[in-house]
Amino acid sequence: MPHRIPRAILAACLVSDTVRVRVATHRRTERQQRVAGVGPPLARRAKRMRRPSPQSLRGAPVVDHAVDFGPLPPHIDDLLQRGVVAYRRDRAAAERIFRTALDLAPEHLAAYFCLYKIHAYQGNLDEAVTVAEAGLTEAARQAGWGRDPAGWPREPVAPGGPARFALYTLKALAFIHLKRDDLARARALLATLAALDPGGLVGWRVVADLATSLGDAN
Repeated sequence: MPHRIPRAILAACLVSDTVRVRVATHRRTERQQRVAGVGPPLARRAKRMRRPSPQSLRGAPVVDHAVDFGPLPPHIDDLLQRGVVAYRRDRAAAERIFRTALDLAPEHLAAYFCLYKIHAYQGNLDEAVTVAEAGLTEAARQAGWGRDPAGWPREPVAPGGPARFALYTLKALAFIHLKRDDLARARALLATLAALDPGGLVGWRVVADLATSLGDAN
């Protein structure tokens, strides 16, 4: 049976610094604008967003507090913002919106992040693995790396790029495998992360601690 893991821990394990909260005002601290996902999941963040009007659904901006998905074509960013808003009231609709964005622009990594995150939150773990692995493959391709993380270079990677996204997604996959009760696979991914990111910059030690506690419990 998949492990039940507190939401706060789940959120921390699915964080990525390639996606950040973008606030309409400029009175927020850098800490308050930290990575989307460290705090509440998409549904809670959406509570801070303005309900879209019929006019906004025809293309006007839909939120006061948005998620910064990085440089994206406007129509893709718009879809992802709508997906975040939709997740609060209609998770199936949010999934369809995120998939539309992914189908239109599979080279943009934020859509993979949105999809695997909502599937992991909802317990759709097989689907979360499928999407995360697809995102991992695309990020590795963009970074100029091979498909096997064991062969990736052992060197620091810059925040915000595809290499960093690949490491964050590897961490997310380790966590999802923990939720699937596949401790061996999770530990294998964590060992790879320890070699790739010995400083723990992508936060994989949170997942490693969780793996240790679950292993002790068994």
